[in-house]
Amino acid sequence: MRSTSWAGPARRSAVGHGFHLIVAMIGACLLAVAGTQTVSGQPVANGDGTGFSIPFSGAPAYEHVAPTQLTSPEQLNQPLGQEWADTIAGQIGLNRADALSEQQYLDLTSGGGVGGNLDAAAVIVACVEILTNTVGRPVYSEVGGQRVTSVLGSYGLYVNPSGSLESPANADAPTRQVNTLIAPGGFVGNWLRDNGALHSLTALYRSAYTVQAAYGFAAQQMSGAAQLVTNTKGGVSAEVGMSMAPPLWIVNFALIYILNPTLAAGMPAYWAPIPPQVAEAIKASPTGQVPYRDYAGYFG
Repeated sequence: MRSTSWAGPARRSAVGHGFHLIVAMIGACLLAVAGTQTVSGQPVANGDGTGFSIPFSGAPAYEHVAPTQLTSPEQLNQPLGQEWADTIAGQIGLNRADALSEQQYLDLTSGGGVGGNLDAAAVIVACVEILTNTVGRPVYSEVGGQRVTSVLGSYGLYVNPSGSLESPANADAPTRQVNTLIAPGGFVGNWLRDNGALHSLTALYRSAYTVQAAYGFAAQQMSGAAQLVTNTKGGVSAEVGMSMAPPLWIVNFALIYILNPTLAAGMPAYWAPIPPQVAEAIKASPTGQVPYRDYAGYFG
């Protein structure tokens, strides 16, 4: 959910193969990125007309699966819906049978099951809330001493509990911190194995998740504290949060779909350009964060 990987432990043959494949893909992707950069060190366009450059465009075979830029105000922060989510799952190699059972989902997200952990469960739940911050699913924060709601999923931004606006890939965000839980040998992989969900972990590795995780890893290494992505199409450039870049969106979708397909249906269906004044402020901030109360007006 960081936007790079929800990998489990490489302790059985299928899972071990998946992990080593991810490591190999990351190495290959980093070499490919180095080979496609310009003299100035900037990523280059992949030429498919979407506006995202390599590695932010992800694997060419899957870029069309990710959200496109909205074309009308009504699409802003709209969720996928279940039918669309199930279609996307099929396109990346997943289906409902790959997801956790209802009991497994409830146990994992409540700190239950074999080896359950309340703190880990809280981080996972927070990640889902941030990545499904669409219409009808507001995030709650404290801004200026008042409890406020915000819906910013299409921008690839969110407001943290203390009122700071940031990318979900910011080092401060649960969606970034969760990587200690989802890393190989980490809590999530161990929990799935110990609670009869090895099939879900295997399905994840066999899906587009594996190759997209490699692109996502490379993209994040290039994006500094702000963790924003530049999209350039038709001579017009715009910024969007890292979580809406094709490889990272697909990785997060795969992870949430495995957790619960209904939750994945709440992810943003379209991406929206961050207002330029807001994007510049985030990029100028050494932490990649700005006070939401100072910039809320730019989001209408």
